[in-house]
Amino acid sequence: MIYWLFKTDAEDYTIDDLKRDKKTAWTGVRNYQARNFIRDKMKKGDTVIFYHSGGTTPGIAGLAKIVSAPYPDPTQFDKKSKYFDPKSKKENPTWILVDIKYVKKFRNFVSIDLMRNEPTLKDMWALRIGNRLSVTPVTEKEFKVIERLP
Repeated sequence: MIYWLFKTDAEDYTIDDLKRDKKTAWTGVRNYQARNFIRDKMKKGDTVIFYHSGGTTPGIAGLAKIVSAPYPDPTQFDKKSKYFDPKSKKENPTWILVDIKYVKKFRNFVSIDLMRNEPTLKDMWALRIGNRLSVTPVTEKEFKVIERLP
């Protein structure tokens, strides 16, 4: 099993939105490294750590599961979408997504400060200074530590 951290701006889509929707297509990833993780590494059944960025307190809100194989993000072809990419072609799409489904909301929100103060998470990709990726891998050890945080 592989673990992933997906960041979403709390003003755009929250764990509560995913709970309501039950499942969603993770559209709008527009970074090549994050796209490569999705395209080359993600598999159905992988666990997603649902992270709220922005807002007053960034942090982990809950868990989801990847429930589809990677496939082309349709928003790249939609001229009305903020994620439209005029360079991407249907015969060779640039941007890829996966579908995720709701698993659970954490009883206690795991703030970024709490994670940064946990020594065993010091090397966690998502906590690196300057990291702007919306999708990052998480090791099994890191995942187990996150599950234990209050």
